[in-house]
Amino acid sequence: MATAPCTAFRGVAEGSGEQVGRRLLFERVSFLTELCGDLTRQLVASRWDEDSLDVLAAGADGQGERLPSKGWMALRRLGWAQAATPPAGVYVSDRVRRAAQEYAARTLRLALHRRALLAAILATWPAEPSGRRGAAEWTALRAALPAGVGKAEIRNRTRQVSAYLREHGRLPAGLCELEDPPEVAAVVLLAAMDRQQVTLQRVDEVTARLRVKLPLCPAPASGRDWAWHVIDIRLPHTVSADAVLHTPTLRPAGDGRIAVDLPHSRPAPTTTTASGHRVAVGFDWGVNTLLTGTLGRLSGQGPESRVVTDGRPLVFDTTAVSAKLHRLRTHREHLAAKRDHYQHLADGLGAPHLAWAELLDKAAVLEVEHERVCARIRHLNQALAWSAARWAVDQTAALGASVIYLEDLATLEARGRRKGNARLSGQVRGTLAEAIRHLAAKAGIAVVTVPARGTSAHCPACLNPLGHHPAPDRLTERGWTWAHCSRCGLSMDRDHAAARRIVSRGLLAQSHTVTERATGTRTIRTTVEGTARPVRRPKKTTRRLRRARHALTAPAQPRGPKTTRARAAPPPAGRQSHPGVAPHAPPDNMPQPWL
Repeated sequence: MATAPCTAFRGVAEGSGEQVGRRLLFERVSFLTELCGDLTRQLVASRWDEDSLDVLAAGADGQGERLPSKGWMALRRLGWAQAATPPAGVYVSDRVRRAAQEYAARTLRLALHRRALLAAILATWPAEPSGRRGAAEWTALRAALPAGVGKAEIRNRTRQVSAYLREHGRLPAGLCELEDPPEVAAVVLLAAMDRQQVTLQRVDEVTARLRVKLPLCPAPASGRDWAWHVIDIRLPHTVSADAVLHTPTLRPAGDGRIAVDLPHSRPAPTTTTASGHRVAVGFDWGVNTLLTGTLGRLSGQGPESRVVTDGRPLVFDTTAVSAKLHRLRTHREHLAAKRDHYQHLADGLGAPHLAWAELLDKAAVLEVEHERVCARIRHLNQALAWSAARWAVDQTAALGASVIYLEDLATLEARGRRKGNARLSGQVRGTLAEAIRHLAAKAGIAVVTVPARGTSAHCPACLNPLGHHPAPDRLTERGWTWAHCSRCGLSMDRDHAAARRIVSRGLLAQSHTVTERATGTRTIRTTVEGTARPVRRPKKTTRRLRRARHALTAPAQPRGPKTTRARAAPPPAGRQSHPGVAPHAPPDNMPQPWL
């Protein structure tokens, strides 16, 4: 199942036939969002304690029965739903309460993972004041951690606990003491409601019709202050005609539009198994480009197996878009700095001052412009991620590969360079990885992640440590664009060398592939080192080669009567019909395909 961002472009009040414009529709959806958000915040705040999280983590109610998977049903089984009530005199139906309870249950359940990770870190906290762990402490921590935790999560939680320790002089007792209750986003989970509150049907290939009951005022006093609204939704091209639409999620966007997160599903071909692949494509999250890939083939059987490649790089160059995003990010930072400056000046002057209102107006204008630039960056990142994912899947299918190997994002980090870390965090790698999995599932191609550590540090041909340089003609200088091996003489783009290492790790360690039950993602956590040597490409079958093959294999045909045809006079001696092109003779043997 995938989620497509859509936009509501037309609404009609069902009872009166009133044409509801975009602004009025935005207001009424915002009324519903505020009602649900208040109830959700009350529920999360009332159960933000260690005892409640213990009950939720146990997954059973007071009678020992298993809690339902639906969040609103689990909260009602535990008796927690009564903690949230609307303000006095405000009428809210039971279906709206369900949406708020579902959101609260999901928020609390998401906190269980952070809580388990924090408990493991606190239980194995190092005795040294510096907070550095020794080998024994790292071993104990890995044994206590939940499955699937990466080093980035460990590092971030450790820094959070260290900051708390410096401020309070002691370790926190748990997650609820370390963090405040999570913030609640302005969304309405319509999936928790039934047909008495929301319905959805598809009109044609590009339009869906959502029928939902919305409040007519911020504080509806009775059911008469609620009315059915028919909202037409324009479907993006990513939602195919045979896709099954599911109940969406509504959220008011910052530019006055209604954003609709529409889940949809369609039957996808069965993906290949986790192992048994012979041809694969490995992609590197490049320093110079967004994606750099190469084709690899597994040759041989058992211990004699090795990975060979044809040496052709696959490059998705995003230089122009990356430059645009960099300019937008710089502009966003300048706007934020000016806005904070005006706000700080206004706070220092106070309300009685004459320039106080003028400074606040300037800060408000800058805030609007800041939100506009942020929206532009999000849209560019989304378009860039899906374009790169479509390109990667199309390249893989055209090359006849059955699996795509990617670097594991949880283990990816630019060490020692803060600017590099900022550059990595500003890219769309998480969205791109999800888009590749989604599009590859449609094409029947498996997607597996491999460990990222060391892929750019060693030579793919001999596993010798690589030297990184600015360019191939500047091998005496240190840089990060070009890779050179002093042992075997390999010299190529750094990202291309890393892609060879990725495809080699994936093909050689495919028997160690692990599939997560919850998400279905496949990953390889065991590193198997091996070389990826280039081999000769097969020559293209030209017309000359086809004629030579036909002359060698076709049986001799009896000659018929000889006929004469008028021909042009031969060129003078010493001249050719095509200057500079010597006549070719047919080859003695045919080219062999690459291993």
